[in-house]
Amino acid sequence: MTTPIISFRDFSFQYRAQKRPTLHGINLNILPGERVLIAGPSGSGKSTLGSCINGLIPFSFPGEVKGELTVDGVDAPRSGIFELSAHVGTVLQDPDGQFIGLTVGEDIAFALENACTPQNEMKKTVERVAGLVDIADHLESAPHELSGGQKQRVSLAGVMVDQVKVLLFDEPLANLDPAAGRQAIELIDEIQRKTDTTVIIIEHRLEDVLWRSVDRIVLMSEGRIAADMRPDALLSTDLLKTHGIREPLYLTALRYAGVEITPALRPAGIGTLTLGEAEKAKVRAWFQAAPDRTEEALPQPLLEIKNLSFGYTPEQRTLRGVSLTIGRGEMVAIVGRNGAGKSTLSKLICGFETPESGTMIFDGEDMAGMSIRERASRIGYVMQNPNQMISKTMIYDEVALGIRRRGYTEEQIRERVEQTLRICGLYPFRNWPISALSFGQKKRVTIASVLVMGPQMIILDEPTAGQDFRHYTEIMEFLRELNAQGVTVVMITHDMHLMLEYTPRALVFSGGELIADKSAAQVLCDGDLVRRAALKETSLFALAKSCGVDAPVAFVDRFIDADREVRAHGR
Repeated sequence: MTTPIISFRDFSFQYRAQKRPTLHGINLNILPGERVLIAGPSGSGKSTLGSCINGLIPFSFPGEVKGELTVDGVDAPRSGIFELSAHVGTVLQDPDGQFIGLTVGEDIAFALENACTPQNEMKKTVERVAGLVDIADHLESAPHELSGGQKQRVSLAGVMVDQVKVLLFDEPLANLDPAAGRQAIELIDEIQRKTDTTVIIIEHRLEDVLWRSVDRIVLMSEGRIAADMRPDALLSTDLLKTHGIREPLYLTALRYAGVEITPALRPAGIGTLTLGEAEKAKVRAWFQAAPDRTEEALPQPLLEIKNLSFGYTPEQRTLRGVSLTIGRGEMVAIVGRNGAGKSTLSKLICGFETPESGTMIFDGEDMAGMSIRERASRIGYVMQNPNQMISKTMIYDEVALGIRRRGYTEEQIRERVEQTLRICGLYPFRNWPISALSFGQKKRVTIASVLVMGPQMIILDEPTAGQDFRHYTEIMEFLRELNAQGVTVVMITHDMHLMLEYTPRALVFSGGELIADKSAAQVLCDGDLVRRAALKETSLFALAKSCGVDAPVAFVDRFIDADREVRAHGR
């Protein structure tokens, strides 16, 4: 019998600052060479589990440990974090937080320098691991000059120089565009095959991870292991839905079509899915039974942009000749690869940067003469990380901050703040400190602080980044309600599910240019457009083709309508 490389036995952990344990009675064995996905909603304990494996617990995050944990023969809780680092390499969700060297080569060599490795040997090792992760051509580059996917490769090379036996990835897809995320999963799979390293991936984006196969999925819930199963077996149950994890979209579509999901269908990946003629016929019948869609009238223009160009340096244009119109009351997604110019566009709209050429008209008025303050009263901007926007201790004070400078009486301020807090579902917490809120609630506070100004448009940068499915749904349904009240909502996002399910229209950027203005379904069913903009073709498109549906865009629209109907009725 093979000896586990990682073994938890009746293991519990309680942070020093917590009243209750975060992990309860964990019994888990992981064998050498296995690929294991640890999934679970926010607060389920999955990241804490990973921190126990790599030694951050109890050394960086002290607390009380009960039970046993062995990692590659080492008594993990009672050894040193330096000792564990020779056995477990960790790649964080934010690669920038791991960079130390001024060049890629220096960064990869950091651990070797600490170990006083002879220079010739060090150079050979760096070249070997750089070749293994396909980053050898960038050894002289500065890490900040690399793409998101390339940064992941450098981080991986940096932990592989020690020839660790376990690679731990903590939400590796969180900050990557869809194409780079897919490449990251392919890279992890390739490295595992080449080295037979044990791979552990902590991630709640299940469908993206399952682009390549894993041996097991460990589902965490409230600090306990809710399931430890083969992917095909787990995806045939309702455990994911029960514990707030989004199942792959193609499986949801099959369920809507009345197809029973069983392990025999091999549902763990769209590439392995095996449907018989009976199942395919059910899918076609469900598609053909779709009611006709009614065409909606074009909205009146709110924001008109014509031939907009901008560059941070004279040599490099970040945006070139961008022209677009966003109508009143629309809900629009802006998508594209990292560095495509999406966030730069929002900065120009908000007045944080000044365009070199072109015009922007908002509600019939030329924006060239508007100050940042004037724009902020009409266009709200919500950053990806709420902690970067919050400056007050209490919720009420944070939401009131923007309108205190407008000359309102204290009674008028209170009336507007409390009305906004009710809209945002935060009124019961109005006297709470912000520190007591969850990440998702903090996100609502930042939206409330913008909404209280009475803007006609809100721009949100990655509104659901790092959110599990339950919090993702809460935020998006809240934004949908705001939109129904007449607020125009524009979202910059890498989340293709968000774009597909919530925004009827998508603006696609690549290389500083607007290359498409289409429906979300049309974008994600266009292979050429997907490649140019570093997006990811929806698995619904592949399902439609495999079932003999010759109108994949209409099939995706059918799914969107059915999914909205299900959400509307709370099923």
